[in-house]
Amino acid sequence: MNFVFHVDVNSAFLSWSAVKRLKEDPSAVDLRTIPSVVGGDEKTRHGIVTAKSLPAKKYGIHTADTIASAMKRCPNLTVVPADFATYRSYSKQFIRVLHTYSDAVEQASIDEAYVAIGAKDRDEAVRTAHAIKDEIRDSLGFTVNVGISVNKLLAKMASDFEKPDKVHTLFPEEVPKKMWPLPISELYGCGKKTSERLQSLGIRTIEDAAKADPAFLKSVLGEKSGAYIHSAANGIGSAIVETERDDRKSYSNERTTAEDITARNFRTALPPFLKSLSEGVSSRLQKDQLRAGTLSVLVKTSEFQKRSIQCPLPDPTNDGSIFYEQSLVLAGRLLAGNPDALTKGKPVTGGLYETVSGIRLIGLKASDLTSDVYHQMTFEDLLQNQQKEQEESARKKKLEKLKAMENAIRTKYGDGAIHRGSDDSGTT
Repeated sequence: MNFVFHVDVNSAFLSWSAVKRLKEDPSAVDLRTIPSVVGGDEKTRHGIVTAKSLPAKKYGIHTADTIASAMKRCPNLTVVPADFATYRSYSKQFIRVLHTYSDAVEQASIDEAYVAIGAKDRDEAVRTAHAIKDEIRDSLGFTVNVGISVNKLLAKMASDFEKPDKVHTLFPEEVPKKMWPLPISELYGCGKKTSERLQSLGIRTIEDAAKADPAFLKSVLGEKSGAYIHSAANGIGSAIVETERDDRKSYSNERTTAEDITARNFRTALPPFLKSLSEGVSSRLQKDQLRAGTLSVLVKTSEFQKRSIQCPLPDPTNDGSIFYEQSLVLAGRLLAGNPDALTKGKPVTGGLYETVSGIRLIGLKASDLTSDVYHQMTFEDLLQNQQKEQEESARKKKLEKLKAMENAIRTKYGDGAIHRGSDDSGTT
């Protein structure tokens, strides 16, 4: 029989930070046992919660809460910064363990993956899930949840049941008992706005959506969203574990600001962020030998409003200086003279508008990727290549003339009449 596992690291970033701290100092307090979060800066109280411990969750702290609000709920909260180098390292080790159990592993994100498992029956599948869970805990030091089913949707839903360090099943016949009673907001793929819309129409549980008229769901949510909600609520999903990941479609980089950026400090505070983001995206593109044809700038306010703007680049590039120049222009267009939801509409110095709330996050995305090896030449590239060819041709002609003169002298005066010189260092 074929089964699909969804393996999800419990509070990944916090767990990985905890494991690293304990390896460096075995006497350190385990972050997982105290109210703690990853993200932001405890001193400036800026940033958002990206991972939380179970004790922190008991204080009502949630992922995406601001650090300031989290510390109000729990004054003795421990805040640790993100460490993505460590996270990538543990992610690779986690995926490596999964590959020892199956060749079919689809990494869904840095901390979760789907695994196709063959077993003679469900009991054997459950034993295999426990073996995976225990090996990761014992060898790597952090825990995972494993969801078991016949498709990815139900496996994902199962792994989100009671945590941590658990194995759960959610087979089609178990859907009415285990999944239907859950709030509609817990259906995988049902976002906040969609769940709010459905609740306003009286659809409060997954069972309500499963038994709703598909035509009605499509009429209120749209054709695709309505069809998805109805099929997902009935436990229908893909069983295909994709072992080959799609080619990357974009490269992005985001940073949370230490202090809010407003129209008053826009000109001094924003450029350093854009320069750093540009260099980061450029470095990754160059490493992967790719160029981008479109650049986007996005910002998020302290009230979590998002705004973005993009433009095509004159020519596909991976040059950080070009990204920086273009991002300054885009940011100016996005934040200057634009009395929309980001602004109060009152112009201040330089024609800018005072923001409703400060900008707390800035991002840069490069998309429309092409190969750096086989990219279309621009007119400037052509001129530069022609110049190089002309210089190389002139150099070769000069060497040919010198060689002819050397041969002529040796023919007339003998082989010893001319020889190569050397500089003071003895280099010829």
